[in-house]
Amino acid sequence: MGLSLRNYFRKANPHKLKKEIQLLFLTRLLRLLKNGYSLLDALEVMKWDKQMQASTAIIVQSLKEGSTLDEAFVKASFNSTITTYLYFVKANGDIQASLEKCIEMYQQRMEFTAKFQQTIRYPLLLLIIFSILLYFIKNSILPSFSDLFLTNAVTSSTISISLIVINIFGTFAWAGIVIVLVSFFGWQYIKDKVSIESQLNLYRKIPIYRSYKRVETSFLFATHFSSLLKTGISIKDILTIMSNQTQSPILSYYSHLMTDELNRGHHINYLLTQLFLLEQQIAHIFQKNADAQALEKDLTVYAGIVTEDLNRRITKAISYIQPIFFIILAGFIVLIYITLMYPMFQLIKTI
Repeated sequence: MGLSLRNYFRKANPHKLKKEIQLLFLTRLLRLLKNGYSLLDALEVMKWDKQMQASTAIIVQSLKEGSTLDEAFVKASFNSTITTYLYFVKANGDIQASLEKCIEMYQQRMEFTAKFQQTIRYPLLLLIIFSILLYFIKNSILPSFSDLFLTNAVTSSTISISLIVINIFGTFAWAGIVIVLVSFFGWQYIKDKVSIESQLNLYRKIPIYRSYKRVETSFLFATHFSSLLKTGISIKDILTIMSNQTQSPILSYYSHLMTDELNRGHHINYLLTQLFLLEQQIAHIFQKNADAQALEKDLTVYAGIVTEDLNRRITKAISYIQPIFFIILAGFIVLIYITLMYPMFQLIKTI
């Protein structure tokens, strides 16, 4: 089953580069552009690397057919984080600045992902070992205990309770794992089919993820809005550009709401305070600054502060994973130990 799924995705995206290669691709492209190459010339040079040859050919062909830069990268199956940044190149015209910011954010995301995988690896190994041990206890040790204590009325009732407790615990543990896995993969499958309003209502009900999503959305809004302000585009045109992008649906939806607010002749300050996935500080910045240059400066500074805060939160959350998991696992082990040993203590007392 797993092999067939892997083969399916390989057929669906035969030229998709690994995340590390995508980062290397962007880094090399930026270096070539800084050395004076045009975009197409830089991409032709990128073909010299065999592992990037197929993806580069797709991008070059797409650009020659009239696709925008982000559309070309989408066709080459690049990560959505990358294509979101490249979407704004056609508006701000600064491909080097967009690539630099994109590389910085994508590299940070990869580092956090690698750190998370490294942190969770050992707890997952312990979970697998513990699950096997629990299965062995339930199907081998407990039946033997039950036969051993069957002749004693007190211990017999206790071992029955122990069997019930371990059965409940085992069922709860496996059900929890299945629910988490089904929820995660199921959401990835149906996410694009769920309306943005329904997604926002769901995010509102998940406390920890809601906080992360608010910081992430605020950062993306401040970053892209400030980069477009540098080009001298009006606020209304900026919001129209942001609402037309598809890689970040929440940002697109919020920008559309703000555009409608401006079309009605209202200021967007009040609306900004009502959008729960945008930090209140963004509304204060817009209320404070009537000048586009000052607004751009404040949003750029704010994006930097949010980046630092997001990095700190993620690092802190990852550092809590192992201790919390070990405490929970230790508690379960102690519970099972007491459940097994208590009937023996009762039997000893009757001797």
